[in-house]
Amino acid sequence: MAINVTKETFNAEVLNSDTPVLVDFFADWCGPCKMLGKSLEGLEMNYGEKIKFVKINVDECPDLAMMYSVSSIPAVKLFYKGKIVGEVTGNNIPDIRVMLSDFI
Repeated sequence: MAINVTKETFNAEVLNSDTPVLVDFFADWCGPCKMLGKSLEGLEMNYGEKIKFVKINVDECPDLAMMYSVSSIPAVKLFYKGKIVGEVTGNNIPDIRVMLSDFI
């Protein structure tokens, strides 16, 4: 299950992680976010040993959303060694799979 990350835990869980981290920026009221969340659970079941999956609620952590230029949700960003190495906006699992392909 994806880890819920806050501003306080972001550095430890994402930026300082030794493994790639897929960050799902979402909101509880967002229908496409809920659909994407279910799809990401499937990806996590398959790739959770190689990639860490985390979630950030943009309503609870607006500073993180602003810091990483999240202007629409769902938004997925892939971090590796503290840097963004890929990003996908919208409920687009095929593009997310392509983004993850270098790490799985």
